[in-house]
Amino acid sequence: MSDVERIFEEHRGLLFAVAYRMLGTAADAEDVVQDAWLRWAASDRSGVADPKGYLVRITTNLAVDRLRTAQGRRESYVGPWLPEPMPTAPDASEHAELAESVSMAMLVVLETLSPLERAVFVLKEVFGFPYAEIAEALGRSEPSVRQLGTRARKHVEARRPRFPADPATKEAAVDRFLAAALGGDINALLEVLAPDVALWTDGGGRVRAALRVIHGADKVARLLLKVAVQPFAGVDPGEWRLRMVRLNGEPGVVIDGPDGPLMAMTGALDGDGRVAEIHMVGNPDKLRSVAEGRGLPL
Repeated sequence: MSDVERIFEEHRGLLFAVAYRMLGTAADAEDVVQDAWLRWAASDRSGVADPKGYLVRITTNLAVDRLRTAQGRRESYVGPWLPEPMPTAPDASEHAELAESVSMAMLVVLETLSPLERAVFVLKEVFGFPYAEIAEALGRSEPSVRQLGTRARKHVEARRPRFPADPATKEAAVDRFLAAALGGDINALLEVLAPDVALWTDGGGRVRAALRVIHGADKVARLLLKVAVQPFAGVDPGEWRLRMVRLNGEPGVVIDGPDGPLMAMTGALDGDGRVAEIHMVGNPDKLRSVAEGRGLPL
């Protein structure tokens, strides 16, 4: 392996981690990392004193450009758009801040930022790059980047889940939720759902899903109980297999059919340990990482 390849491979995990948080899908992140490699390999590296910073700068700008294009497609997406769920290692909870930054709930919030705000937030708040380096990477003045960062942070803090729970609490909540949903008891389900719970279902027009976010415990409970007894993607509930997995740093559930994953689910809790957000991804294009068991580097 040449020095050019070795240096790039040394930072590949970081570059993917940045690109995924920027774009929300593994395929887009992989494309950006590949483009970054092509630019790195073709560039004049003689004056590069900090390869890591240089590679992050390339990756961030490529991701910003791709996100601008992607936002137009997402506006015409069939139903709610959710990020692609990705498996994470069991010890992800040991890196609490990094795990939270890649949770489905957080990525949903990051979708509401502008591409530049998202870039500044990811580089500063997640990876700890100083504003001066971010300004150089984005070709902006440091004061303007600080403004973007302040605006992004306030926006995220106003919308992010406010009650982070420890892994044991989250796993217990998932167990209670599944028992209630699969047991068909609406009263038991209402006990585990927050009154203002929000349910996101992403089918991408490929499989059955709600065309808008569903709010309120009663509406969400009735929809979940209906889903639990109907075939999904042509597979009868009797053929489903449920498994607990760690997705995006959080306890989650995957429903498998005979030919692979049918759906991946994650959630967020409120201060009372009730489920406040549910994210259900059934679009098969977004289940490839789950099917392959591809781990997400934090």
